[in-house]
Amino acid sequence: MQALATAAARALAIGDALGALRLIALHDDPTALALRGIAMAQLGEHGRARALLRRAARGFGPRATVARARCVVAEAEIALAVRELGGPARPLLAALATLEAQGDLANALLARLVAVRRALLLGRLGDAAQALAPLHPAPAMPARLRAVAELCAAELDLRALRTGPARAALARAQEAAARAGVPALQAEVAAAQAALECPAARRVDQGRAEALTLDAVAALLASGALVVDGCRRGLQCGPHWIALARRPVLFTLARALAEAWPGAADRTALIATAFRIRQPDETHRARLRVELGRLRALLKGCAGVEATATGYALRPAAAPEVAVLAPPIAGEQAALLALLSDGAAWSTSALALALDASQRTMQRALVELAEQGRVRAVGQARARRWLAPPLAGFTTVLLLPMALPPG
Repeated sequence: MQALATAAARALAIGDALGALRLIALHDDPTALALRGIAMAQLGEHGRARALLRRAARGFGPRATVARARCVVAEAEIALAVRELGGPARPLLAALATLEAQGDLANALLARLVAVRRALLLGRLGDAAQALAPLHPAPAMPARLRAVAELCAAELDLRALRTGPARAALARAQEAAARAGVPALQAEVAAAQAALECPAARRVDQGRAEALTLDAVAALLASGALVVDGCRRGLQCGPHWIALARRPVLFTLARALAEAWPGAADRTALIATAFRIRQPDETHRARLRVELGRLRALLKGCAGVEATATGYALRPAAAPEVAVLAPPIAGEQAALLALLSDGAAWSTSALALALDASQRTMQRALVELAEQGRVRAVGQARARRWLAPPLAGFTTVLLLPMALPPG
């Protein structure tokens, strides 16, 4: 049986789930149950896989701590695959500590990568970077794990618009995936590399829109220009970032002023755009002055807002130009995706506030986007939060634990 288990584990390592099942399908010992569970997970039968892994964990018994820890890691990766992220991370971290203490370094590395990917999917980029840090510079690890580690590193770099390091990480992931010889893993790396060449935003300039790749966006943000970023709902001024996602009126005014630069934006047009009022009176003009005063305070040191005879003009302090970035597609859903692109978890009520829309409108839009695979939900009822999908679509069920010793 040990020889069959070893052969099945090797088949699973290269993604040959059917080949593994042919070897162990008729066996019911804990090791065979665990390997069958892994095979079923690779075939997409996650419910059946989870039931088999739990049977295996019970069969190993309390003394087989390493084997039980491997089953915990496998279950955690299945939860990752089906996006059941609401459970506690404590069992996974305990399994990681057990595997490290017992010298099972390969599966400990796998457990750490599962924790990293879980943090990325939850939008906890700081936690993901902290968990990934021990792997850079990397210890020796199997090529398939190296590929996933580099995909995670690329994801973090892409979130921070560090396109150079992201490309380098993806090149290392491609090399590791080729050495691993797992076709699905190679496809994931190729998809992540292709995403770098797709339009990431549009630059709006006097009514004209120009599509920009992620490299072009990063170059614009590094140029020193004052950028009103409609993709992340904020202003970039050199190294300074001013978040306006939860202050929609101020963001709308900043964008209108930036689109009119170097000229001035008409006062009536500003009121109509920011307050959705076509026939303003003196109270609306007073409110406009108040909101622009708040915007001046936020922009202090970066730019000023100057009153003119007919309206207001944006005057950058040191920036050579003013630019407006818009999402790559227009429309209400584009604005919604723009807010989610910062990697943070948003509630429906916060999204409705930021976009000046009703919660019911947000719920309908989010359900439509979720059905298209463009957003994902974490939690239930009032605790539900919405996130964008990861920029690098890393593999979730290719790397479940390999050999499991008999109890």
